[in-house]
Amino acid sequence: MTTERILLGLILAGIAYGCGIILWPFLSAILWAAILAFTTWPIYRRMRRHVRPVLAALAMMALSALFIVVPLAVLTSAGISDIPGTISEIDTLIVHVTSANPPPAWLNRIPMAGPHLVNAWHHFSHDVGAFATEVLRPYAGQIAHLTLTVLLRLAGGLAELIMALFVAFFLWLNGDTLGNTITALIDRIAGPRTTPRLINIIGRTVRGTVYGILGTALIQGVLTGIGLMLAGVPSPVLLAGITAFVAVFPIGAPLVWVPAAIWLGMTHHFGHGLFLAIYGILIISGADHVIRPAFIARGAQLPYLLTVLGVLGGIVTFGGVGIFLGPVLLAVGYTLTSEFAAGPHHRERNPLYLPEPPK
Repeated sequence: MTTERILLGLILAGIAYGCGIILWPFLSAILWAAILAFTTWPIYRRMRRHVRPVLAALAMMALSALFIVVPLAVLTSAGISDIPGTISEIDTLIVHVTSANPPPAWLNRIPMAGPHLVNAWHHFSHDVGAFATEVLRPYAGQIAHLTLTVLLRLAGGLAELIMALFVAFFLWLNGDTLGNTITALIDRIAGPRTTPRLINIIGRTVRGTVYGILGTALIQGVLTGIGLMLAGVPSPVLLAGITAFVAVFPIGAPLVWVPAAIWLGMTHHFGHGLFLAIYGILIISGADHVIRPAFIARGAQLPYLLTVLGVLGGIVTFGGVGIFLGPVLLAVGYTLTSEFAAGPHHRERNPLYLPEPPK
């Protein structure tokens, strides 16, 4: 019996190894398809009530391509073409900042504070000019190269997204059977008392991360692009994509719209700069403070350090789709580790996955 079990274990390990080798090239596409199908499963179930499952899955593929693949394609193509113009505008701004700009005449006429404000103006111009000359200008080429590399990685990830949509079609179509199989597998490993809670925790974590962190970042990117376009800032599509990327981090979207507002003010477009500043505070940052907590409250909140590491590590490991995969995988791992460390808990009354009753 011992020999037979050892042989059986070796055979199963060999089969698992072979399956892993075969599926490894498609790992990121499979993970992305699983996240996409899981987060959009409630929408698919509603559509399936009115049309056949195949038509509902095809409709989900079309909607996913419309809202994910098309915007990424537009972002990469427009961003790559806008990089030279953006670098030229930055260089022009640096030259303008570093040149001697006398303070406005009305500044010196302010009672009591006028001379101090003029002195502060000179010191500020000198410090900003030195920073722009010594820090920004030497690294402008490297920043452009880094941005181009990220955009090319996103363009390479489009092929994986198309493959992921193909995989997601079958996940939508066979989601009930696959969900029952996964539930039974977890039940065999964790036990019937723990399985509903684990599934519920994983589901809330995935949806909370996707909607709360990534969804909010995408919304901020779109809102920033609209504001930049209304204010007349060049390359709004490229800057909107950069905003969606940095909005995942704690520093957020102000890293893009604040310098843009300052640039408008320094290039004699004070009204447009003031509009962009007000728009950024009320609309862009307002969306972050309203939408993000509402989504994250539905799931487990991932620490910001793991969010940053998830985004950066995901891009390095999986390419463009790693922006989504990295934080989600770390969120699930972090939540499961926390639950294991906390010890056993009571059974969840409302498990996340419930198969549809037979018709």
